[in-house]
Amino acid sequence: VLDIIHPGMANVSKKDLSEKLRSMYKVHDVQCIQLFGFKTAFGGGRSTGFGLIYENLDKMKKFEPKYRLKRAGLDAGKKGAGRRSKKDTKNRAKPSESNHSKAAASGGKK
Repeated sequence: VLDIIHPGMANVSKKDLSEKLRSMYKVHDVQCIQLFGFKTAFGGGRSTGFGLIYENLDKMKKFEPKYRLKRAGLDAGKKGAGRRSKKDTKNRAKPSESNHSKAAASGGKK
């Protein structure tokens, strides 16, 4: 849990905080520091949040949830076609209903 006192400032960026933590704890890579859940106290001047420091990126990728890795820009995830384009290609692949609708309109077989 991190308590940050920043009088006269609206907030402190996570980038600045991670740089400060890096120098305090002698972390070799800034990306190994994960900061999240910051709330500014009413009236400003003080923020509270959470921070995790990992030994290396492999351990971070092993233990951190996927959404936090995406925030940090470490998890590429699978980038496929969008929902709408999949739906359109599925509908284009379907057989045309033009013959069926003509038969239904004329009465079809009896």
